[in-house]
Formats: sequence, C-alpha cells, structure tokens
Amino acid sequence: MVLLKFNWAPDEVFIKIGSLGIHYYSLMFIIAFAIGYYIMKKMYKNEGVSDHFLEPLFIYTVLGTLIGARLGEVFFYNWDYFQDHLVEILLPVKEVTDGSMLFGLIQGWEFTGYRGLASHGAAIGIITAMILYRKKYPYKTVIWILDRIVIPVSFGAIFIRIGNFFNSEIVGKYTGSNFGVVFENRGEILPRHPAQLYESLGYVFVFLILRHMYWNTQRKDQSGFLFGAFLALMFSVRFVVEFVKESQGGFESALGLLSTGQWLSIPLILTGLIFAYRAQKNT
Repeated sequence: MVLLKFNWAPDEVFIKIGSLGIHYYSLMFIIAFAIGYYIMKKMYKNEGVSDHFLEPLFIYTVLGTLIGARLGEVFFYNWDYFQDHLVEILLPVKEVTDGSMLFGLIQGWEFTGYRGLASHGAAIGIITAMILYRKKYPYKTVIWILDRIVIPVSFGAIFIRIGNFFNSEIVGKYTGSNFGVVFENRGEILPRHPAQLYESLGYVFVFLILRHMYWNTQRKDQSGFLFGAFLALMFSVRFVVEFVKESQGGFESALGLLSTGQWLSIPLILTGLIFAYRAQKNT
C-alpha cells in the first residue's frame, strides 16, 4: 500500500536563463499549442482547406484561450483580490512587499507568468475568438470551425492539467488514507487526491472519442455535433472530478451544494447536449 502514496516537490522551473525561467506550466502550454496546430493542419489538409487560414486561426486561438482563461479566473473565482490589483489581471506580474525587483528594474513587483487561469473562461474565450476569426475569414461557418478546433483543444487540456500538477495547484482533497500525493512544496505531510491527473486522464478519453468520431464516422458532417460532444464530455469530466477537488473559491459558498466549477459546468454540459441532439436530428 506504501506504493500508492508518493511525495511531490518538483522544481517548477524547466529551464532558467538569467532572472527569467520557463516553468513547466508554460512548457505544457507550448506543447499543447504546437501539437494542436499540427492536428488542425492535418484536418484542414484532409478537407482541402488552405493552410493560409491556419496561422491566423492559431493566433486567435492562443489569444482567446489565454485572455478568456485569465478573465474567467478573475471574475469567476478571485474578483475580491483582483478588484484591488487591476494591473495583475492581464500582466504576468504580482505586487510584492519583500523588495523584489521586476527584471532588476522595477521594485515592488515580480514576474509570475500566467498562473491563474480558468478552463470555463477559456471555453468562452475560444468560442468568442472563433466568432471574431470567422468575421475576418468567412471561408467556413463558425460551427464548422468549432467542430474541428475542439479536437486539438481537448488534446491541449491534457497537458494543461499536467502543468497544474507540476505547480502543485488545483489539488484534490485529503484522501484520509495511505493513497495519494503529498504536495511537499505546499508544506504538507498528508496525501491528497491527484485531481489534476484524474482530470488529465479524463481528457485523454475525451480527445480519443472526438478524434475517433472525426476520422472514423460521419459525425463531422453533422454540423455542431462534435462541438456539442466536446462541451458535454469535457465538462462532465470536470463536474465529476470536482467532487474530489479542494475548493477553488468563487461563488460556491453563496449557492451551496456544488462547487463553483460544477455550477459553471452545468450550463456548458446542457449546451453541448442541445447542440449534439439538434445536429443528429437535422441529419
């Protein structure tokens, strides 16, 4: 049974150059976007769509993901803090009182990277970005684009949760047994559920299901089905894992019963089911 528990105290920095470092969390984002671009390129080639549209699509996706995820964290979970630290909303810095110097130049600030990101905000951000993208590049419908982009997005989510694990954030509840992960760099001695890894594993199945439906079935021709399946599957995984996840704050204390993440997942799951049902009914 001892093998079911292990201590976790990783160095969060993958590589350091001078005063700057690339964190594992940032590395996971780079991997997610890079492989996501390759996946999308393969699908576009399969359907005879020009590579000309891929680069701007990539830029819109990156911006939509990061801005949406950040604003989701700010307004869904930590507005009490950010309302007094507006500069930190979109800049990767944090105000400190220990005399730290930002890049050795500006006292009272430190570089942190974007560590506060919310997946529900990312979903809204990506959808918004695709609407804006399609207005400028109207070669296909918004739904057509969303039906395809959800496949690399679901793949990227696998790595983002691994990045959370490296950061020892979004942790699970204490297991109360000899099973779990001891997050030593949080100053802990008791094992918790590795909720980040549970969620990451769930997203592996979401990606494989969506990929199978695209390449081996006619679902991609049912407008809105893959997008709906993505929302329903992705946020069902999130809803279930929330039961073993430590509270992330937000408005759950006001609504009770469920966590903030679960309340936010419900409308997305229902929206996904509606899209999938209508897509199937209209074929």
